[in-house]
Amino acid sequence: MSAEAPVISRSVVVAWRNAVFAVFAITGFALATWMSRVPAVRDALGATTAEMGWVVFSIAAGSIVGLSSASHVLAWIGSRRTIAAAVTVGAIGLSIVGLGSTLSTHGVFVVIGLALLGGGMGMCDVAMNVEGAAAERSLGRTVMPLFHAAFSGGTIAGAGVGALAEWADVSTAVHFATVAAAAVVAVALSVRFLHLDAMGATVSSDEEPHPGWRERLGMWRDRRTLLIGLIVLGMAFAEGSANDWLALAMVDGHDVSNSTGAVVYGVFVTAMTVGRVAGVFFLDRYGRVPVLWTTTALAAGGLLVVIFAPWAGLATAGVVLWGLGASLGFPVGMSAAADDSRTATARVSVVATIGYFAFLVGPPSIGFLGEGVGLLRALLLVFALIIVAGFATPAARERAR
Repeated sequence: MSAEAPVISRSVVVAWRNAVFAVFAITGFALATWMSRVPAVRDALGATTAEMGWVVFSIAAGSIVGLSSASHVLAWIGSRRTIAAAVTVGAIGLSIVGLGSTLSTHGVFVVIGLALLGGGMGMCDVAMNVEGAAAERSLGRTVMPLFHAAFSGGTIAGAGVGALAEWADVSTAVHFATVAAAAVVAVALSVRFLHLDAMGATVSSDEEPHPGWRERLGMWRDRRTLLIGLIVLGMAFAEGSANDWLALAMVDGHDVSNSTGAVVYGVFVTAMTVGRVAGVFFLDRYGRVPVLWTTTALAAGGLLVVIFAPWAGLATAGVVLWGLGASLGFPVGMSAAADDSRTATARVSVVATIGYFAFLVGPPSIGFLGEGVGLLRALLLVFALIIVAGFATPAARERAR
């Protein structure tokens, strides 16, 4: 039987929470730095759309490697060092992408850099979610959606800086290297206030040991872990499909202009952010399962409106529901996976890997279906996965405290 968790002061918990906010925001900023300059990299390489598809695939492949290995690295060197090392690897990758696209037209350097960026960010994703879940338990209230909202805020800021860099004709080498250096320094300052490693150091020798590598791999056979993974998969697919295809689906399916399509995507992102901030109140008041059932219903209903609405204004209203509904699945899934502090790293690694599978296969799946039936009808695949996520929601029920 494990002893009770050590009591830590309120000031330490608040500093811990703020450090987690910072790590989420920094990683969001770094990823958006790359995303904001994709057209510039494409132009520098002279790559076709198909070639850029393979280039972008490397960041997803690197992410899967980072996610799947994260639990083992966390068990080996601890959370603080994992986050610092992962962000450093990602920063090196981002710098290589910038140099490769500025000094060479050979895409191999960009591919290598993106693989490192994806691997570092994927590993950091698991570690920061484990830290966030532990801070959430210490605070005694729901904050995980707010951590993910901080990530969204980081992406907005990163995209804004990227737009300014593009306008000022700053090279990707200078832009990416500057952001990379700033990210490494900011994370190095932030991880000093993370507290999960210090809590782990208080565990006495007669308590249950942390799981070994065999038990960590065994989480891939754990029923509850896999069901939580289905929740995250469905809702990550709902979020990722909007990121990749919503603007184009509105243009092709509802005959709006390119600028209007971009505005509609902005509506989705805003609804996602609002849902994550407001969701904290509802999660604390009603619990995970009722809230997840409600949000999956909103996402599914909103998506059907987008697909079948006869005019663009009604489809935009559906986008609001879709964004609100897709907002909580990923962060709540991370919290549920980390309920048991002993197995949190292994479970979060499995769940995050399943979720990121949506970002890996989602874009080409929707694109392939869209070629045959149109983008709007192709989104019915997303609807089906949201329904699967809805049926899996009981797996996220809170453990008795």
